[in-house]
Amino acid sequence: MEALIIAAGYGSRLRGISESKPLTPVAGVPLLELGIRQAAAAGARRAVVVTGHQAAAVEAVLPALADRAGIPVAAQRIDDWSKPNGFSVMAGAARIDGDYLLMMADHIFSAAILQRLAGQGGPTRGVTLAIDRRVTSPLIDPDDATWVSTDDAGFIRAIGKTILQYDAVDCGAFLATAELAAAIAAAVQAGKPGSLSDGMQRLADQGRAATMDIGEAWWLDVDDPRAHALAEAQAPVQLREIYG
Repeated sequence: MEALIIAAGYGSRLRGISESKPLTPVAGVPLLELGIRQAAAAGARRAVVVTGHQAAAVEAVLPALADRAGIPVAAQRIDDWSKPNGFSVMAGAARIDGDYLLMMADHIFSAAILQRLAGQGGPTRGVTLAIDRRVTSPLIDPDDATWVSTDDAGFIRAIGKTILQYDAVDCGAFLATAELAAAIAAAVQAGKPGSLSDGMQRLADQGRAATMDIGEAWWLDVDDPRAHALAEAQAPVQLREIYG
């Protein structure tokens, strides 16, 4: 199993803290390093990092991050990082054979989430999304969250930032198969913008998008100064495998 980490976006809301969102330090450790090391701990044997904004700066640190994580790390640069994130997924997935952990560079997780997610594959699912049913948690930014509606079997009915009925929030971690990139490409061909959620909704419509409820486990989307302050305070406690 490999990991695909999306680190191409602009990160405008963290610009006051760092020029590069993936390299923004959390208690002294860059977000991207946290992601790579967490993927390695979950069993990933290699990581592919999709770069875009500040690509040269991000790519320059990858060898050192690979050394600290103990797995090879490859860069896949996209030219137009202003496109929806599904284009980053398609570019990175083209470098990977088999199932892979898909992560956003600005999301961090307690170890149990990725370790459990890595074992969720099966023939009935084209993708499995880690979800949190604590939709009113103070750690969630409701204005930026991607919401999820699930059926009785835990498969996704609907996913997106603007859906009106939901029972969970997308945690930003997936166990993906080749079906995901294919679904994003098909969504683009059908006239959709090409977001990751466009591909996920297409798989959901086919009954191929499963979920994994994280229960009481900790995670955080470090997308703005408020979330960064929470991460600074909580990550060293929640991510003991990295901070010691």
